[in-house]
Amino acid sequence: MQIVNGMVVRSKKGHDKGKFFVVVSVENNIAYLADYRGRTPDFPKKKNLIHIAPTKTVLDSESVGSDDEIRKILAGFNGRAALPKEVL
Repeated sequence: MQIVNGMVVRSKKGHDKGKFFVVVSVENNIAYLADYRGRTPDFPKKKNLIHIAPTKTVLDSESVGSDDEIRKILAGFNGRAALPKEVL
């Protein structure tokens, strides 16, 4: 499956193994990921494509209004209630 901008992906390796992120951009074999808590699109996490697993969910930037909405969507993937950024 092709990894594209806005796709929700799961980390397969590293200290963030099992966490879900949104792809901000893809260059060569590197994806830049954001979780909209510690990692924002301004300071994305750099991850090799072989270390992430794609999901079938692709977020459309026009249909999702704010970072809070994206944070709530990712919280559902990560299996926890959507808490405010300050609490997490």
